Amino acid sequence: MFYWLAEFSDGGDFFNLFRYISFRAGMAFVTALVFGFVFGRPLIDLLRRRQGKGQPIRDDGPESHFSKAGTPTMGGLLILSALMVATLLWARLDSPYVWIVVMVTTAFGLIGFADDYAKVSKQNTKGVSGRVRMAAGLAIALLATYAAAAFHPAGLSYQLAVPLFKDVLVNLSWFFLPFGMVVIVGAANAVNLTDGLDGLAIMPVMIAAGTLGIIAYVVGNANFTEYLGVHYVPGTGELLIFASALFGAGLGFLWYNAPPAAVFMGDTGSLALGGALGAIAVCTKHEIVLAIVGGLFVVEALSVIIQVAYFKRTGRRVFLMAPIHHHFEKKGWAEPQIVIRFWIISLILAMIGLATLKVR
Repeated sequence: MFYWLAEFSDGGDFFNLFRYISFRAGMAFVTALVFGFVFGRPLIDLLRRRQGKGQPIRDDGPESHFSKAGTPTMGGLLILSALMVATLLWARLDSPYVWIVVMVTTAFGLIGFADDYAKVSKQNTKGVSGRVRMAAGLAIALLATYAAAAFHPAGLSYQLAVPLFKDVLVNLSWFFLPFGMVVIVGAANAVNLTDGLDGLAIMPVMIAAGTLGIIAYVVGNANFTEYLGVHYVPGTGELLIFASALFGAGLGFLWYNAPPAAVFMGDTGSLALGGALGAIAVCTKHEIVLAIVGGLFVVEALSVIIQVAYFKRTGRRVFLMAPIHHHFEKKGWAEPQIVIRFWIISLILAMIGLATLKVR
């Protein structure tokens, strides 16, 4: 919205700053962060009053989690509110990619909210049927992927860009649609599975968002893409605004989610943020790089798939408990130790993902 203030600029005054993505990204970060600090405590108090007993705790979960009974959930409302306010204020609202990512984030947030509401109101851990959530998620992802493909340049539409290779594109044709659906829904559910310890999911999400924001800025700038040998996707630079706002909103939430958490993000936050990461990757043609940058989420999801498949086949378990962060809990690792080490892993993977921009 504020971008239009640049129309009042003659090129040499304060209003000219609003033309620059870097300036607006910084302001989006500050706006989201301040929003989180200002409204965090009132929202937590409201959630505590409304939810009473808070998020139900799984009976078969680690014993240490029973002490968290009564902690309110749906903290993702704080993240999403700060994120949307900052994005709508500072991003160019004529960017189709911004609206694609905003709509995916909002839609997955609504799915997560319905699931959280069902869990809290019924005081059980089942929530909305998994089939219903999956069907809704796939429908949203299909529309988002189709829209992204429609706005991609003709030479990139329905193509899969392969990292590390300068000119390699794989023509998926209409198979790009189910591929994009898997990326977006997979990312949403992988982040959801990772959200099991205080502060565990939000920092890797922030790291991944920051990395994808840089990638979006690069692929949306013709000078950078020519120098680095990556594919140019005009208009994606505005997604840096969204990513910066997500980073600021995440920090504001982490202030209250740091151990011991005063609030959980719930499915409201985890599904929405995972969907956002997947949508950015599809828009910027960096779906494969997302698997690297979000490698921690991939491992968490794979640990559940492996555990379930192996148990059905043999009746035995590969891990003491899945997702894998619970495995380390069962082995005696302290919760902060697991969280911080997983943060470190996320940062390393993000650096590897960024390196793919240069290694061609």
